[in-house]
Amino acid sequence: MSTTNTAHTRAPNAREAVVTGIGLALPGVATYGDLLGPLPGAGGFDVATGLTGRELRHKDRASRLALRAAEFALHDAGLTDTDAAFTGAADETAVVVSTNLGNADSVCEAAATIARAGVRALSPLGLPQTSSNVIAGWVAIRYHLRGPNLTICNGATSGLDALAWARNLLVAGRAEAAVVIGVEPATDVAAKLLGRQSTDAAVAVVLEPAHAAASRGARPRATIARYARAHDLAATLAAVGVAQEEAIELWLGSEAEAGARRLPVATRHIDLEAQLGPLSGALGILQCAAAVAHFESGATGRVLATAGGPGHDAAAAVLLTP
Repeated sequence: MSTTNTAHTRAPNAREAVVTGIGLALPGVATYGDLLGPLPGAGGFDVATGLTGRELRHKDRASRLALRAAEFALHDAGLTDTDAAFTGAADETAVVVSTNLGNADSVCEAAATIARAGVRALSPLGLPQTSSNVIAGWVAIRYHLRGPNLTICNGATSGLDALAWARNLLVAGRAEAAVVIGVEPATDVAAKLLGRQSTDAAVAVVLEPAHAAASRGARPRATIARYARAHDLAATLAAVGVAQEEAIELWLGSEAEAGARRLPVATRHIDLEAQLGPLSGALGILQCAAAVAHFESGATGRVLATAGGPGHDAAAAVLLTP
């Protein structure tokens, strides 16, 4: 995605993209309401028991986490039956995944095997895990989803970019629903690349056009109102319309990444990475889940989610409304 200044605002006839389901596979966070803090620090998703099962065999850790988060989100959206089979329009449901380090361990393991013993030593069962789109592929296969299928691995802004891509698919009529997943596994490779140990994190949200959600009686939790991506946060805020408008009610972002040039004017501020550690590609989707929790608490003001800034190649922002 280009780092050129871009803003996507709703046309009068555009189909609003609304959140209708949320699923978490995140240790220490039982519900998305916990994201508003303080975090309980216990409970939540148990990776020791939650990543096992016949349907999760021969899959990398990130794919297993993503499948669990997608399962919870689709159930929350009312799009699965009692047997966890998908009941929506499979031909028109997209899967958009955000991950920067998701299958890096599989790629490194394959490279090490080739260096040590040659290509003939590679396992046929392991090769699919080296594809950059393997996570989105497994989710689509599990639920027989045949709509657009893509992975965003775009650095710090990846999660917010994934929300924007999914929204664009809905607004353009390319899909009638989208499962958007942010996932990062806690692996030795991820810890080495990040410079510190991370936690397993997976979150999924279901996006639908407002009219489609209404037609099946689903409750919209939040609207993805605007998105922008630019070379720095100040330009991004101006593009998304925050610079000229009244203060926002909740800002989900990092003061350190925002830098001293400009901080959003907000009634409340939450930095999820300060509480949970490095989230990378999962950050933007978790911010969306936190925004929904904010609205469900009775709040009515706008929520701004930001990612990137100094030290990154770009900054991105998503504005959410009730």
